[in-house]
Amino acid sequence: MRARHGAFSGEWLRGSLLTLAGLLAIAALAWLYLIGMASDMEGMSSGSMIAFHHWTLGYFALMFVMWSIMMVAMMMPSAAPMVLLYRQVVRKNHLPAVRGTIAFTGGYVLVWALFSLAATLLQWLLEEWALLSPMMRSQSVLFSGALLMAAGIYQLSSFKQACLKRCRGPLLFITCYWQPGVKGAFTMGLRHGAFCVGCCGALMLLLFAGGVMDLTVIAAIAGVVLLEKLVPHGEWWGKTIGVLAIAFGLGLVVSG
Repeated sequence: MRARHGAFSGEWLRGSLLTLAGLLAIAALAWLYLIGMASDMEGMSSGSMIAFHHWTLGYFALMFVMWSIMMVAMMMPSAAPMVLLYRQVVRKNHLPAVRGTIAFTGGYVLVWALFSLAATLLQWLLEEWALLSPMMRSQSVLFSGALLMAAGIYQLSSFKQACLKRCRGPLLFITCYWQPGVKGAFTMGLRHGAFCVGCCGALMLLLFAGGVMDLTVIAAIAGVVLLEKLVPHGEWWGKTIGVLAIAFGLGLVVSG
């Protein structure tokens, strides 16, 4: 019996390590794509960027892919504990761990892909309204300040805190929203993705203020997400960042 338990523990550990390695590899590839794209943009002059920049169907698709990959790069590391706990639960209950984990992750990524579609549409509108430059940076101090203030207020809202609670508590999420089977795994992934968008979506919109393809801004927001979701008392860090965002945004509005 002890030998059987040891074999199960060893198999579970190997499976968990492989799952974690796979998730981190996906995030790493996404970051490499972003670094390469940012480097290509830096090599283009403003004039050549404007000449390249036409909102055709192909360009819209390119921006959608960019946003989708960016969301994977920023969110996958913080989602790893939830995916690993899900795998552990289904493994202990002798359910299809591999297919279930893939379905759960797929549902999660799909929600962020839908968010990316909305962000791409918003990017197009902001450029049409001359609030965003072809280099994907804010052209208005007032717009940047208002965006920071709105994100900061959202950081302090009860809705944000409710979503963050479920993102910070994988066990709470599993207990409240468990569904068996591969279809159930996909549904759970959709639900967890929805909570994560509710938790972090406003932070992602700050990319419009700091620069959609500015790697420093991307890394800073990804760091805030990790801080909120994985560090002890992360909810208070999130509220602190919210207060700072409001103060900084207010300063921009007043100075503008």
